[in-house]
Amino acid sequence: MLAVLGFATLGSFMLLVMRKHLSAFTAIMLTPIAAAVIAGKGTELGDMIMNGLDTVAPTAALLLFAVLYFGLMMECKLFEPIVQVIVRASKGDPVRIVVGTAVLSLLVALDGDGTTSYMIVCSAFLPIYRRLGINPLILATLAAMALGTISGTTPWGGAATRGISVLHLSATEYFVHMIGPMALTSLAIIAVAYWLGVRERGKLDGEKLAAYKLEIASGEAFEPVKADWRMWFNAALTLLLMVLLIAEVADLLVLFMVAFVIALLVNIRSIGDQQDLIKRQAANAVPVMILVLAAGVFTGIMTDSGMIKAMADAALSIVPEGWGNVIPLFTAILALPLGFFMSNDGYWFGVVPVLAESAAHYGIPANEIARAGAIGQILHMMAPTSAPLWVLLGLVKAELGDFQKHALRWGVLVSAAYIAFALLTGAISIT
Repeated sequence: MLAVLGFATLGSFMLLVMRKHLSAFTAIMLTPIAAAVIAGKGTELGDMIMNGLDTVAPTAALLLFAVLYFGLMMECKLFEPIVQVIVRASKGDPVRIVVGTAVLSLLVALDGDGTTSYMIVCSAFLPIYRRLGINPLILATLAAMALGTISGTTPWGGAATRGISVLHLSATEYFVHMIGPMALTSLAIIAVAYWLGVRERGKLDGEKLAAYKLEIASGEAFEPVKADWRMWFNAALTLLLMVLLIAEVADLLVLFMVAFVIALLVNIRSIGDQQDLIKRQAANAVPVMILVLAAGVFTGIMTDSGMIKAMADAALSIVPEGWGNVIPLFTAILALPLGFFMSNDGYWFGVVPVLAESAAHYGIPANEIARAGAIGQILHMMAPTSAPLWVLLGLVKAELGDFQKHALRWGVLVSAAYIAFALLTGAISIT
């Protein structure tokens, strides 16, 4: 009975969200509440909801301060000198320009917000692409893969945040083991960028290339940005933050909270201006934060009511006994098509908890399931269910069909490499 009710709750949630009858925030709370009432557990709802909220509160706070920190860094133009360095280093060579696109995309994806990342990358490189006649779908492909790899993996990115909250994980423990696969996958994206640049170089007008190279050499291609002491301070603070994060000196929430306060005091002295910045950046953080809190309601009810366990038991009953050790690999492979065809809410809040509960029967940590699930974000960023994709397509003025024909083969290739790197470094395992 509980298993059937659990699967019905999952199906109802996915249907309501994917058909846009309800928002994810309302559907993720209403469906488990209705299921609990049907199961005769209505009197226990308060305790179940509070238990769920207790588990996701640290993740919600981490998300808030991470978005605030990187939003402040963006407003302080921390990445603009990097853009100019990339443009100078390219010397007008299409291969270097395309590789530079990949590098910048990977860097700005750290802020976790897809729309912001796409706007920064497109504002920096789209005029150059149009000037030289480089196919803008290359820019869109690299930006989408970079966002899926970096933002989809970091604990303050939307996808991983859902996984950490729904499975009640430590953000630090989840992330440290994903740094290796994420770095190797970033190198794979740069390799793809190099190949695309080589192919594109043979198609371009030689005269346009020569004229642009002269502008780069003379310094007329852009207005130089002077790095003042605040910019150097921000760069040093961000680097220190990453080092402390990797070294696990303190919890991620503590690191981002302290770093944001320091950066805010150094860069914005007026109390009024500080409040204005927080209001602006809250627009990026609040929508995902409330989803995390709603996820706590969902998982609290589904777990404490026994529905998750019943669903996992039902799923395990049809899995051959000797196949339990490949559940992380199965999750990573399954994440690719489900990430493409489903919304993140449906996958992370509905499918992943069942896989994690099934894996637990074989002694496989939930962290491995969360890491495996994040790999599918590369294809998710190329799917119609990805809202930032429509912003990207609008910026490069491309049709969805044209983009997917160009991008999916590279997305599948890089995703396969991501799975291999995760297995190689032990982020997910087959034991």
